[in-house]
Amino acid sequence: MMETRKLGNIEVSEIGMGCMGFSHGYGKTPDEAYSIRAIRMAHEYGCTLFDTAEVYGDVVFYPGHNEQLLGKALQGIRNHVVIATKLHLRPQELADGSSSVLDAVRRHLQQSMQNLCTDYIDLYYLHRINEEIPCEEVAMAMGKLIDEGLIGGWGLSQVSVDTLARAHAVTPVSAVQNLYSMVERDCEKDIFPYCLENNIGVVPFSPIASGFLSGKITVNTQFEQVDDVRKFVPQLSQENIAANQPILDVLAAFSSRKNATPAQISLAWMLHKYPNVVPIPGSKNQERIVENLKASEVTLTDDEFAQLELALNACPIHGHRGHVESEQHSFGNNWKKQ
Repeated sequence: MMETRKLGNIEVSEIGMGCMGFSHGYGKTPDEAYSIRAIRMAHEYGCTLFDTAEVYGDVVFYPGHNEQLLGKALQGIRNHVVIATKLHLRPQELADGSSSVLDAVRRHLQQSMQNLCTDYIDLYYLHRINEEIPCEEVAMAMGKLIDEGLIGGWGLSQVSVDTLARAHAVTPVSAVQNLYSMVERDCEKDIFPYCLENNIGVVPFSPIASGFLSGKITVNTQFEQVDDVRKFVPQLSQENIAANQPILDVLAAFSSRKNATPAQISLAWMLHKYPNVVPIPGSKNQERIVENLKASEVTLTDDEFAQLELALNACPIHGHRGHVESEQHSFGNNWKKQ
């Protein structure tokens, strides 16, 4: 079994699983039976945190597809896992004044619970900040749902520390799900310090940089034309793949020393660096999923970690994506679903 960590007061395996790829974002999806088996394999290995969102699947399938798939996969073991899902709250839902923020959030939650075949959600995120809806009102609604026992905790995704602090002051936040990896380290400046001080977990999505840090993507890799977000990832342009090769060289050297894969080293690095980090690598490939979870078996010594940090700090990052907070500033519609 994997070691566990806390997201607020929610105990989870130190590496979770992002389930998006079974419904959205990485081109052609596997069939349902394969996807369900992949999720079950992850649980059998020791993964207890499974991450989805109400919107995953809307490009090729329909909203709720990924939640429904996860719900099927977790039948019989639901009470042994932590389910995290996310809602998009849009101003038009509140425009006529007949619905409060609490009413709107409750409607989304009820639909997600139906999709996931459960009567409670362990961790419920606001998927993106919308500046027209005060985060304090969302926080108040989440607090009410926690009091009712419908959710165990709540979180924010792609959020700045200022917004996080405003929300946390109303209802304590359990987790922040932000972009974080060896090539996207903005969270180190303020998100991690704030979260460490306030007992908030950090759940990095895309911790392997959409596959770049695995070393399996090359300048010749062709991404799929339909529903493949990797076409829009800055580090995955041909130009930047070549320019960022020194980072892969660093990972390759440490992989050889530790008898591990580059992806495992990248995950072991963040696990060593922060006690409150719980990465959720996503894949639609069963072998890759198990490989990512096995990063929990890779231990870096303090000296090895210091050497790795020194080597990484010497590598300039090409194609830095940077902080994305609101829906209005999220690469058009292409980043709204991650």
